[in-house]
Amino acid sequence: MICALDRTEAAASALKHAAVAELIRRRPEPGCPLEGPAQMPATYDEFTEDELRDALAETRDGAARILGLAHDLEVKLPGTKAAFRAGVLRQAKVAIIAGAVANLDPAEARAAEALVLDRAGRLTPGGLRAAIARAVLEVAPDKARKRREDAQQDARVQLWREDSGNAALMGRELPPAEVLAADQRITWWARQLKQAGLEGDMDVLRARAYLDLLLGKDSRPAVAPAAGQDSEDREPTSSTGATDDGPHDDSGPHDDSGPDDDSGAWPSEPGGDADDPGDYEPGEPGDGEPGSDVDDPGDHGFQAPHPAGPHVPPTAGVLPAGFAGHINLTTPLAALLGLAERPGELSGLGPVDPALARDLTGAAARNSKTTWCLTVTDEHGHAIGHGCARPAPRSREPTQRAKPGPPGGHDPPGGPGSDPPPRFTFTGSSDHGPPGGYGSWRLSTGIPDQPDLIITVDPIAQEICDHRFEARGHDPGVKLRHLAQIRHATCVAPSCRRPAQQCDFEHNIPYEAGGRSCLCNGGPTCRHDHRLKQHPRWEVAQITPGTFRRTAPSGRQYTTEPTRYPI
Repeated sequence: MICALDRTEAAASALKHAAVAELIRRRPEPGCPLEGPAQMPATYDEFTEDELRDALAETRDGAARILGLAHDLEVKLPGTKAAFRAGVLRQAKVAIIAGAVANLDPAEARAAEALVLDRAGRLTPGGLRAAIARAVLEVAPDKARKRREDAQQDARVQLWREDSGNAALMGRELPPAEVLAADQRITWWARQLKQAGLEGDMDVLRARAYLDLLLGKDSRPAVAPAAGQDSEDREPTSSTGATDDGPHDDSGPHDDSGPDDDSGAWPSEPGGDADDPGDYEPGEPGDGEPGSDVDDPGDHGFQAPHPAGPHVPPTAGVLPAGFAGHINLTTPLAALLGLAERPGELSGLGPVDPALARDLTGAAARNSKTTWCLTVTDEHGHAIGHGCARPAPRSREPTQRAKPGPPGGHDPPGGPGSDPPPRFTFTGSSDHGPPGGYGSWRLSTGIPDQPDLIITVDPIAQEICDHRFEARGHDPGVKLRHLAQIRHATCVAPSCRRPAQQCDFEHNIPYEAGGRSCLCNGGPTCRHDHRLKQHPRWEVAQITPGTFRRTAPSGRQYTTEPTRYPI
């Protein structure tokens, strides 16, 4: 009943937008004839928005969005319109598709929607947003890059009042590399606050870290003087300045922008026609809560001064500008080698255009601590092989020394002082690799003094499993866990998008009941869905090594396929 009513609601909304399209036909801009298969004018009369606004008691921006969506469904997105009318897609998902193809012509928009419509109804909003963004990048990579570059001219910081009475602050249209670096810095400082004893979960601590970084504050709790030590003998706990015990690098992204209105009143919502911040989904396509309280490789090895010592503001720059720690950037090999224009995928942000993927990969290649992996996919983008790189043995021949980089840390990719871009090569290795695998390969960045990398590609079980990576006990080995996270980059539950690195390796048949610790009997599962699986009214089956099927108490079944990577 609920699903039927959801389809009915979607169909009714589709009829409303069809009626709005008819209004556009009857209110064309003077000089704009009805044209094309849909018989729609290029645009509508200036005051059509006001007519719809008054009829629906809507804002002008809201009326403009309804008119724009109705026009796009008729002219650009006939397939989406049909799915909308059939109740397969509700209005929120239709708006995601229309927003993604906004700068495409009708033929390109139809090509992009065709790449996602077969599964759009089964995807979550975050999953659909990632899928249609990837489709747009495949169909029109140059237009996607231009849209990204043009939108940076609309960068802004928005301030508004939350319904609770608190406030919100959000940056929009910021450079991806700097956003990732800033996010890492926030997480790092939140961990220092946690280690110092500040109360709160990671969401709360990240919010506190965000304000600390912006305001140059240090919110770590003060530590009482040791016995026999006068408080006057202690180092001052000033929130400004650095000491020999603290961080010393003051590089990092800065933004001096702020609201233009200095009246002191809170705006009721972000200005302009921005998306409702309540719909903002950070971390797509992962959709994992950024503050989840789990260990991950994001600690970077940097440590803040102990709270008993001098307090140094986090803006003193313990973390350098640019990337630090682990960032998962997936770039198709053909794009990396310059053989094709294919989109990449950046964990935490989602699909990125080929130019940005190459720039970020080039920036990562210049860092000797960057780790490299190779994933082999089938024609659907499912991972069927994976290998992690190790340095090749160095030859005895002298190598060319790299020129010293500019002082003061890393420049942004392609910025002033940047070195020539890497020249990647990928060739076969003399080692044939493991039986049943995909061989052994040599990857070279072409950067002086950096060794070539050897990548041995192991198979990933999708349909048949030979148990080669089965663990002897309950806990999975490092490789088994890693391959499971590559096969499913998010939780295996059908509507959960928590990153696999923040999930447990969950045995489908419990180990205590004779289940294997193997790719054919497990995958990454978040704590919530782990508890759901154990509920007696729910059932989860691993019908093939790579496919999971969940059965709800109602008897409805939902299937999760392996992650689709860029191809």
